[in-house]
Amino acid sequence: MHPLPIALLLVLCAAALGAQAQNSPARDTTRRSVALPEATVIGYGQRLPLRRTAAAVGVIDEQVIRRFNEVSLTQAVNTLPGVRLEERATASYRISVRGSTLRSPFGVRNVKVYYNDIPFTEASGSTPLNLLDPATLGRIEVIKGPAGSAYGAGTGGVVLLSNRRPVPGEARVQLGVAAGSFGLRRYSAVAETGTDGRNLRAQYTRQELDGYRQNSAQRRDVLTLDGELAASEKQTLGLSALYTDLDYQIPGSLTRAQFEQNPRQARPRNAAGPGTVEQRASYRSRTALLGATHEYRFSAAFANTTTIYAIGSVIRTPFLVDYERNTQVGWGGRTSFGYRTLLAGLPLRLAAGGEVQTSFENARNYQNRGGTPGPLRYDDEIRTATGFVFGQADWELPHGFLATVGASYNRLRYRIYRVSDAALQPNNYRFERSFRPEVSPRVALLKELTPQVSAYASVSSGFSPPTEEEIRPSNGSLNRELQAERGTSYEVGTRGQLLGNRLRFDVAAYDFRLRQSIVSRTDAQGVQLFSNSGATRQRGLEVALSGWLWQAPPAAGSAAGAAALPLSLRAFASYAYNHYRFGHYESNGNDFSGNRLTGTAPHTLAAGLDFSHRLGFYISPTTNHQARLPLNDANTEYAAGYWVFAARAGWRRTWLQRLETELYAGLENATNRRYSLGNDLNAFGNRYFQPAPGRNYYGGLTVGWRWYASESTPRR
Repeated sequence: MHPLPIALLLVLCAAALGAQAQNSPARDTTRRSVALPEATVIGYGQRLPLRRTAAAVGVIDEQVIRRFNEVSLTQAVNTLPGVRLEERATASYRISVRGSTLRSPFGVRNVKVYYNDIPFTEASGSTPLNLLDPATLGRIEVIKGPAGSAYGAGTGGVVLLSNRRPVPGEARVQLGVAAGSFGLRRYSAVAETGTDGRNLRAQYTRQELDGYRQNSAQRRDVLTLDGELAASEKQTLGLSALYTDLDYQIPGSLTRAQFEQNPRQARPRNAAGPGTVEQRASYRSRTALLGATHEYRFSAAFANTTTIYAIGSVIRTPFLVDYERNTQVGWGGRTSFGYRTLLAGLPLRLAAGGEVQTSFENARNYQNRGGTPGPLRYDDEIRTATGFVFGQADWELPHGFLATVGASYNRLRYRIYRVSDAALQPNNYRFERSFRPEVSPRVALLKELTPQVSAYASVSSGFSPPTEEEIRPSNGSLNRELQAERGTSYEVGTRGQLLGNRLRFDVAAYDFRLRQSIVSRTDAQGVQLFSNSGATRQRGLEVALSGWLWQAPPAAGSAAGAAALPLSLRAFASYAYNHYRFGHYESNGNDFSGNRLTGTAPHTLAAGLDFSHRLGFYISPTTNHQARLPLNDANTEYAAGYWVFAARAGWRRTWLQRLETELYAGLENATNRRYSLGNDLNAFGNRYFQPAPGRNYYGGLTVGWRWYASESTPRR
């Protein structure tokens, strides 16, 4: 798929939409107040102000995503305390929420992800986060810790993703191009329109990268289409479509000596076999997702929201020793009812619903002969079904208290048919695993200390069954003994705004106790294997601060708040302290009890400044720190800690009240720090390290044209 035809198509679509809009005077879109707006979060489905949400929730908006290089989500997500997004290879993401990296050697696991209200985490438990392009996302909301009372099984957390939306009353077309170090090339095209009661947005992005390391090139084409229509005063229909064509190479992990000698090399040949270059290790997939959401408001107090979706993927993946050819289809849905009433004369909000997902996968595994399939090793048909029902009540009590009680009931079943063994083992080619139902409750209490400050306490439990990749690793074995994790989290926190709403703060402390923790190790062929470790205790403190350091008053002679403020300087900082330890944990005759949790750093910090001028100039420097962390359960090998520095600067200007332009440039890893991002844990042969890119640069240009509708009334 070439970028030029797609870009032209979107331009023509936007031109047609814009031609239907009538001109009206340009409106003032500049910031008019130094106060920080309070975010409204989805949270556990109640859509309350963040200050009124009794849970640890972090929010990243479009402004934060755009202050970084949109090649990757890593830097934006890592501004949230307690959340770490790693990139083991280009577009190979791994996310950790409060230590969930322990069981995620690759991919996104034990974290439930939703995309525009669609369950994006597969029925098998894995999440293909690399299908998304950061430039399409307008909001990321992270619920930390067990969230079973509204989102089912899981102990790691929940991530809610939303695409960017058109501004009501405007139509726009935009083209962008960017280039940078290591062969980076990006092309994008956007067409969107928004009116009272309906909006439509289409975006296409193509990204190509030669890569920092050997065998780390990437090509990704992403096409999204999102629309919403208020069919009547009671009904709203939403549609989301996503198509991704992804191809990236896998460089492999290195030993410490190889990492120090040349971090840009791919995994070389050794006594165990050929390296990743010889085997042409890579990942190729084509995926299509279609989802629809229907909201029906029976009355002012009673409403229902239902989402259904279908997804299909074709995957071709030559790994180091095997070649996988997988075809997968999945479908499912989610429904939620909300009702508001009074109990003892006090407001009561009730929510109840359910979610179901199922998938079928034909997974064939061959020997890898230099990037082409060799003899068949095994052929599996995998059927997965999972679902849950949930209920929740929020009761507004006197004196500013808010009480929350919720729970969910969860089921999961795997059926694996090893078709290639059917003739040889007619009575033993079927494998079925059902995990016994679990109830995951949550109780929370919030108190408004002042109109701007609140404090809360909560207790929640989670149940996280193994994913398909953990039950069925790529060496062809079937893990019949692996058990589900179960954990309980105790948490207290406070958040709000101070100093005339110029300073926002969010502080949380928690004690998370996990039983039957799933840990991973790597064998000689690089295959990830999994087992239960006993217990872990994860205690932590998270702090997030943001606010205005300085902002000048409106220009002299102008009406109050009517003119653009000439200069502003805003700062943010987030810090997490993680005291994570194994409980009783013995493996192969070794006692690891009391050791630090593998793959988690005791300290992380992100901080930055946002400087902007009314002439359109801006600069956003950022620093990121991670302390050293253990690479194996024995705590005998560590990855060094690091500080990295980055900055993005640019100039935005609107000409003739219609032509929008932005010219920007950025620098990453300014000090050329050598570090590993996304280490392989408990790796065979001490191949722990996945080197991150060295110093690199990027720059780009976007040009857009917008129209205004003659009438625009934002929806309530």
